Amino acid sequence: MRRHVQVILLALTGIGLLHAALFTDLYLRYVKEGLRPLLIISGVLLLLLAVAGAATGRGHTAHADRAHGHDHSRAPRIAWLLFLPALSLLFYAPPALGAYTAARSNDKTVKEHKGFDPLPATSPLPMTLTDFTSRVQQDRALAIKNRTVQMTGFATPAGRGNGWYLTRIIFTCCAADSQSVKVRMYTTTAPPADSWLTVTGTWHPRGRLGTKTAEAALDVRTIRHVFPPVNAYTDDLPLTPS
Repeated sequence: MRRHVQVILLALTGIGLLHAALFTDLYLRYVKEGLRPLLIISGVLLLLLAVAGAATGRGHTAHADRAHGHDHSRAPRIAWLLFLPALSLLFYAPPALGAYTAARSNDKTVKEHKGFDPLPATSPLPMTLTDFTSRVQQDRALAIKNRTVQMTGFATPAGRGNGWYLTRIIFTCCAADSQSVKVRMYTTTAPPADSWLTVTGTWHPRGRLGTKTAEAALDVRTIRHVFPPVNAYTDDLPLTPS
């Protein structure tokens, strides 16, 4: 790979990063929202390196090396593959992580709670999947019992048994360290995988409520399709049905 091609690669990568972070929400498919400034800085630095490489390249030739029988102006041919991720930032955005990833990723550990605040009287009660799981497995007051709750996530097929999972994928930092939180849904018909849904229902009585033996599961009453959120890699409160 010659110098001018290396300059083009740096420029394309920098432009791709700036495009994803400044003009679209595509960067949220790769990293957490708080890392946006770092992506912008990285894109600017890559563009500056490209400009510096172009400027020094005008006065540089490889004749001196060739005169001694060497040509160091080339890189391995496999380096051309670096253009693929650079171009993808501009012209092709990989699909968001979904059911396929959730079925194979580690489940996020729900942190231990020493106590819980009283639940509001709202019905249905909006909850995140993480909060619901915590209440089911740790709340000794059994406040979730017989309460109608509402959660949003995407559908993931269950590997075995009845039902399917309502799922959220959560980034700690970026896509490489993604973890999932799932709540089992008990209903007659499973929706298509990766479809985003707002679900209402009551806790499915399996195991002893308020202990680790309790399954984070819901007897489904209603299912409504919703648009995917812009930032899909957080465990947020239910979305407004579409």
